[in-house]
Amino acid sequence: MTEKLELLEEHKSFDGVQRKYRHYSTVLGCDMTFSLFLPNKEKFEAPPLVWWLSGLTCTDDNFTHKAGAQKKAAELGVAMVMPDTSPRGGDVADSADWDLGQGAGFYVNATQEPWARNFRMYDYIVTELTGIVRDTFGLTGPESIMGHSMGGHGALVIGLRNPDRFHAISAFSPIVNPSDVPWGMKAFDAYLGADKQTWASWDASKLLASHDGKPVPILLDQGTADNFLHVQLQPENLIAPEGYPLEIRMQDGYDHSYYFIASFIDKHLEFHQKHL
Repeated sequence: MTEKLELLEEHKSFDGVQRKYRHYSTVLGCDMTFSLFLPNKEKFEAPPLVWWLSGLTCTDDNFTHKAGAQKKAAELGVAMVMPDTSPRGGDVADSADWDLGQGAGFYVNATQEPWARNFRMYDYIVTELTGIVRDTFGLTGPESIMGHSMGGHGALVIGLRNPDRFHAISAFSPIVNPSDVPWGMKAFDAYLGADKQTWASWDASKLLASHDGKPVPILLDQGTADNFLHVQLQPENLIAPEGYPLEIRMQDGYDHSYYFIASFIDKHLEFHQKHL
């Protein structure tokens, strides 16, 4: 039933179009929304695609409303797809804690109850939503991926696990080492179980340290005034093999908010377009 898309919103934006859709996800077992920006199809008949993954508590609306990405995406001729951050609904498992459950999918495939039935965000993005954007919108060209915070973790993990698919990865304030920080340990213990050996394939710092396949260029921006920097994010733990194309930029005075993202989103889109 994933082919039955309901168009919820459509707005002309900077010579392109910003849309929001709802559909039933067979992978997640619930209705899901996603947003999609398409540049002018008369100028860019087959645009490359950049994925954006949002952070804890966010939906697909946060990026589309706050990041100000549409102007540069229209100029570069880049399409963008923005999924929600987790399954949602009355029949979907949840937690009273804001950093676990609905709004906090962590882009993994959960194996533990009560999460395993619905919390399969990795498969949803890599397989199901991919099929929708390819089959419905003809977005079959080059792809790259980026995200913020929990979504930065997701972008790094998905990009590194699929190096032949994604041409570049970028992240704002990502959780780079979830196996060893409070947010990630809480989520991984709940979704994946207590055996930390099973966590490694969902941890960007471990995936990058052992990466021996095709290198995927990575750009990471981190604000020095980010309240989560030293406890939850720890970008210094993302260490690449010698010669790997990784750039980590510490941006003085910036925090964890979308004001930070909006300040550098144009540079990130230029980075992606260069590699696409």
